Amino acid sequence: MKNNILPSVSRRSFIRTSALAGGGMLIGFNLFQACKPEAAPPVDIAQLNFNDFNAFIKIADNGMVTIFSPNPEIGQGVKTSMPMLIAEELDVSWDNVHVVQGALDTKNFTRQVAGGSQSLRHGWEPLRQTGATARQMLINAAATKWGVDASTCKTENGVISNANGDKLGYGDVVKEAAALEVPENVSLKDPKDFKIIGKDASNVDIDEIITGKPLFGLDYKEEGMMYAVVLRPPSFGKKLADFDATETKAIAGVHDVVKFGDKVAVLAKDTWTAMKGKKALKANWTSDSKLESTEEHDKILTGLLNGKEFNTLREDGDVKKAFTAADQVIERTYESPFLPHNCMEPMNFFADVTAEKVRLVGPIQTPAGTARRVAELLERKPEDVSVEMTRMGGGFGRRLYGDFALEAAEISKLAQKPIKVVYSREDDMGAGIYRPAIKYRISASIKDGKITGYHLKEASINSNMYGLIPNFFPAGAVENYKVDVASYDSKITTGAWRAPYTNFLSFAEQSFFDEVAEILEIDRIKLRLDLLQKVKGTTDERIQYSPERLENVIKVAVDKSGWGKAKEGVYQGFSAYYCHNTHVAEVAEVVLENDNPVVKKVICVVDCGIVVNPLGAKNQIEGGVIDGVGHAMYGDFSFKDGEPQDKNFNTYRLIRMNETPVVETHFIESDIAPTGLGEPTLPPAGAAVANAIKAAKGIRLYKQPFIKHMKTKVPLG
Repeated sequence: MKNNILPSVSRRSFIRTSALAGGGMLIGFNLFQACKPEAAPPVDIAQLNFNDFNAFIKIADNGMVTIFSPNPEIGQGVKTSMPMLIAEELDVSWDNVHVVQGALDTKNFTRQVAGGSQSLRHGWEPLRQTGATARQMLINAAATKWGVDASTCKTENGVISNANGDKLGYGDVVKEAAALEVPENVSLKDPKDFKIIGKDASNVDIDEIITGKPLFGLDYKEEGMMYAVVLRPPSFGKKLADFDATETKAIAGVHDVVKFGDKVAVLAKDTWTAMKGKKALKANWTSDSKLESTEEHDKILTGLLNGKEFNTLREDGDVKKAFTAADQVIERTYESPFLPHNCMEPMNFFADVTAEKVRLVGPIQTPAGTARRVAELLERKPEDVSVEMTRMGGGFGRRLYGDFALEAAEISKLAQKPIKVVYSREDDMGAGIYRPAIKYRISASIKDGKITGYHLKEASINSNMYGLIPNFFPAGAVENYKVDVASYDSKITTGAWRAPYTNFLSFAEQSFFDEVAEILEIDRIKLRLDLLQKVKGTTDERIQYSPERLENVIKVAVDKSGWGKAKEGVYQGFSAYYCHNTHVAEVAEVVLENDNPVVKKVICVVDCGIVVNPLGAKNQIEGGVIDGVGHAMYGDFSFKDGEPQDKNFNTYRLIRMNETPVVETHFIESDIAPTGLGEPTLPPAGAAVANAIKAAKGIRLYKQPFIKHMKTKVPLG
């Protein structure tokens, strides 16, 4: 009897595919039919005759396994880690798995979103169930073939065996398994038996990435496609009055000029020609209201903090009474600017709108929401719109909104051609969706050397913090606790930016606790641990974080960093925070070079539950820390008369390679299901650095970016 034991195959390919099924159970789906018997590695996957095993898995009769990754890949590693969950329970060798990006499928896949650090958390059990169910179906097919009880069979690396020593490769029983019923209840592996989960796995696209193969939206092209570059209003609040495209249309290679709303698109044979055509456009703009500036926003936000119009998100005890009875009240205000996302790959999207269908292809964090918005815009049925996802060169929240996809769809409809919208860096920074400018005012009442009351006020441009954030630390740790928010409605578009709201709130709160400890002359670590003791055993179901897990990462960070024992000339700063279901503690180490603080190292301790792919997890942790350090130190963005004052990296300051600190990562071993990881290490970084700078230079920082506010030894705020 031949054994089609799975051969080693490459996982490299960029294949457009229909999305498959989702959820967890495989009811209603068939096993893949046999592929060509003569197929052998290396295999051109696109040429194989595959049918569905289920929404996630293809198995050929030569034993080759293809796993579809349903969620958008934004650099967070889910195209690698989510298939690892399936492969683990399917019990195949990871070296013999080929991974393909799934397309949008709202009927079968669930939560096809890249945002909130939720992909693995939501996929943990359903994806494992998918693999385990497929494995059981293969076992059942082999048992029937042998005439033995399925319970006497086992699997290992894609091979089924029985007590008699018989063996069959998965490919040998694909056809038979297709005729069997799908089992409703299957057992999942005990974490101690994992072979793939918890082991380092390289990015499945790494070969294509480093050799420049077409993976990203900017790579995508089709025969007959035109490139579209869009002239947008130069300021938020301006509208298009009229335009002259005479010079643009005279440029060789420009195909058409299309007006839509207050925008004008130039269609050409290539991006260079389209950009040249856009530059030649002559446009006049009008405004029916005063244009906004950062100076005005600053006054507005301060006015909101000083005012009385707030929405209370959480209120425990009697804050007013605690402040009245206090021996002392400590109050500080923290300020942050707007920030652009600055993805390495500027926004782009392909659209082909015809009478029969609307086909969209490109880098998007929210394919389902974008498809729905396009359908509404074009007055089409949702089922007429398909979305295929490319890999994204960064997102950080910018690609949640899909405005660029809507532009592509509208232009394609008007031009009656397949087109791809491409942003320049100036387009990206000048007409983006930004992190909102925010001010926090934090007050604490002190009685007998203890914190008895805590009042947090937020003033934000446009939207306020999410309702769940007031349930993060120190909620539950202070008897009298209140969170108030107020906002100003602006024409400047704002939205999610990596670790929304907590990206700055963590800096404010953790800096505040450090300063309170200084004023009270108590140990800053002890202050935090004492507060956490008050939350242990709480029955308050609103509390989002675990005091025990947060306490643990704090203690491990103190130990791993040698807190308080740094060598001479090294200044340490501490921060701990919970967000996206993950607990993190960080210690930043700063030295002075020519009296300037330089961040040399960040020790980061993370409790994110079971770590699916340690290599990918470390990449996320390091990226989050460096992102947090860089933007806290240098990120600044302002508006004048509604126009962004920075349009490219010649004026907008990003952290440079020689400024990036060493990030030392420590995971807390856990048997708890995975939690978020793409965002949680960014928020604590700013406070850890600010607290280290205070230790080094005696300057307490209240405003970001730090580089802008460290020019005096007088405390700021």
